[in-house]
Amino acid sequence: MTNNGITSAARLNRPLLQELLSAYGPVGQEDAVRDICRRELEPLVDEVWIDEAGNLVGLVRGTGEDDDLGPIRVMAHLDELSMLVKRVESDGSLHVTQLGTMYPGNFGLGPVAVLGNHQVIPGVLTLGSEHTTQESQRIWETKPDQGDKSLDWSHVYVFTGRTTEELTAAGVRPGTRVCVDGSKRLLFEVGKFLGCYFMDDRACLTAMLETARLLCEGERRPARDIYFVGTVSEEIGGIGGTYASRTLPGEITLALEVGPTEQEYSTSVTGGPIVGYSDQQSIYDKSVADRLMDIATELGFSPQAAVLGAFESDASHSVSAGQTARSGLLCLPTLSTHGYEVVAVDAIPAMSEVLLTFLLDTRIPGSRR
Repeated sequence: MTNNGITSAARLNRPLLQELLSAYGPVGQEDAVRDICRRELEPLVDEVWIDEAGNLVGLVRGTGEDDDLGPIRVMAHLDELSMLVKRVESDGSLHVTQLGTMYPGNFGLGPVAVLGNHQVIPGVLTLGSEHTTQESQRIWETKPDQGDKSLDWSHVYVFTGRTTEELTAAGVRPGTRVCVDGSKRLLFEVGKFLGCYFMDDRACLTAMLETARLLCEGERRPARDIYFVGTVSEEIGGIGGTYASRTLPGEITLALEVGPTEQEYSTSVTGGPIVGYSDQQSIYDKSVADRLMDIATELGFSPQAAVLGAFESDASHSVSAGQTARSGLLCLPTLSTHGYEVVAVDAIPAMSEVLLTFLLDTRIPGSRR
């Protein structure tokens, strides 16, 4: 074990993380991210498939040596926050709204990719000129020394430089997804930290895939079946995760997420893995949370217990909908969640180590429904 608590087997697959961050995966259009994860997962598991909801599922079969050890479902979501075209204006500009909970300030003004059905169109998310007076009411009211309103979706639009006919030919219409452009999706080093949009949940997908690799290449096979699930539509209510909890065997759903690091939760981006005990959607199973805390402590990671507000996950949605009996939440400590997110370089392999030990632990009972 190294000084930071990570065994020599665990690693951060940085090229994979960058590939996942660069892939567009708005809600309902997660194909590119799912394809990458399937490519990586397929050689590591016994079986892989895409379910009716669009979730990617990889099964690692357990030894079956203990009938009291039912399957565990591990979930990290494929989708990302994005924008949705509400209408196409006569000048070719696009009026957009949020797809998932976020605001224009979270993304910042700048380049976007408009995912037309036939062509990806470059665009610019813009407010307009700051050199305006009250006559330009939409802009004026956002000025801190004037109208003093916070920037919202009614204030911004997407400039495309295209005619409506060109946009129609590209397959752009109401319902088209608009994503932060790839030029703004490059990993940025800040000392021992990495920053980028959409660490939520691409960093957790990277950790989940690393855990699958460790299971595949390790000498121990889990006693129970493990389902690794890349879920869809988490950002709009845990839709894919709830479906997977209902249709896959087992009674425990464990979500991998980014975790907010703020004073109100006594969490820090420099600390160890965050273990959730509740969020605004539901409480998490105490025995599962306690075991995650114990494992992270035993590995030397100084875990952070948290009672979260304004937060939801695939696991809490699943348990609140009655589709799983028990739930757990393991988080990467993350600065500026749902914005330009920052995580420690060591945090992703640390999550993999905790998850691996949890999945191999025979002290976590669960029936085989």
